[in-house]
Amino acid sequence: MNILVVKANNRPASEAVSSKMYETFMENVEGVNVSTYDVFAEDMPYFGQDLFNAFGKVQSGAEMTDVEQRILAAKQKAMDALAAADVVVFAFPLWNLTIPAKLQTFFDYVFQSGFTFKYNENGQLEGLMKDKKAIILSARGGIYSTPEAAPMEMAATYVKNAVSFFGMEIVNEVIIEGHNAMPNQAETIIAEGLAKVAEVAKRFSAVKA
Repeated sequence: MNILVVKANNRPASEAVSSKMYETFMENVEGVNVSTYDVFAEDMPYFGQDLFNAFGKVQSGAEMTDVEQRILAAKQKAMDALAAADVVVFAFPLWNLTIPAKLQTFFDYVFQSGFTFKYNENGQLEGLMKDKKAIILSARGGIYSTPEAAPMEMAATYVKNAVSFFGMEIVNEVIIEGHNAMPNQAETIIAEGLAKVAEVAKRFSAVKA
């Protein structure tokens, strides 16, 4: 089994709960091939006209600029990492109601017709990654699971929608929330959430306790 962990927080685990979730998963998964795609460590120019210019120059054979070469290489690297995985773990925070921009760039790179999805003969969208499974690990300091706040949560919601769009099956989801809103309960909230992360990692380990 090949597990890809997409890490989307560059804050230290001592300060960021989703970073600690990443570390906890890595510490508890055993006996399988695990690789990390750290969106903050990768060279990932933002998705935009540079990429479309690069596509045109590939077709024409024209010389590409440095950023055009970089974005093509970065896009291919993200696609190759996703293609090689059987299970994809996304470890990320909610920042300002959504995902970090670097994680958005990862999704921008892999959202490609013929790779993650296609249009079938009836013109309907169909995911092309039905053989892959996804695990969602996310942290948010506020409480967004209430009916009133849920419409504002666009981090876990976006990631789940995106991977479902690709056809991937979401097999586990661990959300740690409320540790900033309820500081007197933060230690317990975080500990219980990390215990769930450890359980998920062990479930996907080839080495059983």
